[in-house]
Amino acid sequence: MSRFQARTTHVGDRLGSLRADLDSLQRDIKGLAAGAGEAANDHAHTTLRAAENVAERAFRLAEDSTAHMVDDVESWTNGNLDSARQSIRARPLSSLAFTLGIGAILGAIFLRR
Repeated sequence: MSRFQARTTHVGDRLGSLRADLDSLQRDIKGLAAGAGEAANDHAHTTLRAAENVAERAFRLAEDSTAHMVDDVESWTNGNLDSARQSIRARPLSSLAFTLGIGAILGAIFLRR
């Protein structure tokens, strides 16, 4: 074999080896991309579950707060109802005029919108 043929064969062998390395690298990158996609998907599912838990807890807290506010308003109303009844019975015409005035003001406000 001549020197030229030996070099050509050597270059051909090296190119073949380079092609094999590139094919191997390509397979590794595809595997890495698939693994990264699975990891990202798992992380997204975990984050979604955590967000659902936070939203559920916030909803429960809002329900509890609403229930407490309703109880507080009910207690306040019941506590002040007797006082309001006495005031209305003592001055029925003044109470009626006051109620009509408030109704007129609210009516004007809501009609403007």
